[in-house]
Amino acid sequence: MNLFEPFQFAFFRNGIIVAVLAGAICGLIGVYVVLRQMSYIGHGLSHSIFGGAAASAVLSVNFYLGAGLWGLLSALMIGRVARRGKIGSDAAIGVITTASFAMGLALSNLFGQAKRSIDAVLFGSILGVGGTDVLAVLGAGVLSVVVIYACYRHLLFATFDPEVANVSGVNVARMEALLMLMLAITILFTMKVMGVLLISAMLVTPAATARMMTNSFARMLTIAPIIGALCGFTGMLLSYHIDVSPGATIILIASTVFLVVFTVTGSRGRRNVAGLGHH
Repeated sequence: MNLFEPFQFAFFRNGIIVAVLAGAICGLIGVYVVLRQMSYIGHGLSHSIFGGAAASAVLSVNFYLGAGLWGLLSALMIGRVARRGKIGSDAAIGVITTASFAMGLALSNLFGQAKRSIDAVLFGSILGVGGTDVLAVLGAGVLSVVVIYACYRHLLFATFDPEVANVSGVNVARMEALLMLMLAITILFTMKVMGVLLISAMLVTPAATARMMTNSFARMLTIAPIIGALCGFTGMLLSYHIDVSPGATIILIASTVFLVVFTVTGSRGRRNVAGLGHH
């Protein structure tokens, strides 16, 4: 068996570039998702964006434009409802995102011609990745790095001590909105590889693995994207040879890495993860 046989195909080369980039971006943004305990928001937003993707397919609107606008709107609505304080953010996420997901399913049932593109959004469609998608994911990655670099101190402060950050003049609400925005963009541009149903696992697993390996926030921001990128590369290559969907293979490899690190780091790693919300 020639391990590198699939590299002769253009679709595979595009696919593996996108898988590596998507893994790295999910790892990077996932650090904030894990430390802020926002994994439920990541899960919810991916479901919400599915509604926008379904509407885009039915209306023949550009996928990134339709699903993107929908995702940003959902993210802002979740933030707005959660800040009202009457109901918790988890309830706000539950109401808004499940309604959006249900709408996507209803559109899928009503308009059969859109069903194939909707299936691709649900489960990922690495075979359908073209040059435009590679550029889109690369753009999302560059944007994420620039934003994190530019707002590093403010995001760090708002992540670990929102109350003190507010008093110190950091606009925590704005930082939260920025994080939601980056999360929505990350989900939107990596959705074609992982699919809606698996994206939240990729946002959490590399970052949680990195958390067990270090107490340093800066090191986490380096380790998590590397883990994500390696899982993306290995998962794509393996999925071709064993004929299993790339999204599922990438997540299974990321989960295996998590379990190995969990076992090797022992109680210290488990303490790191247990202490996530107690900074």
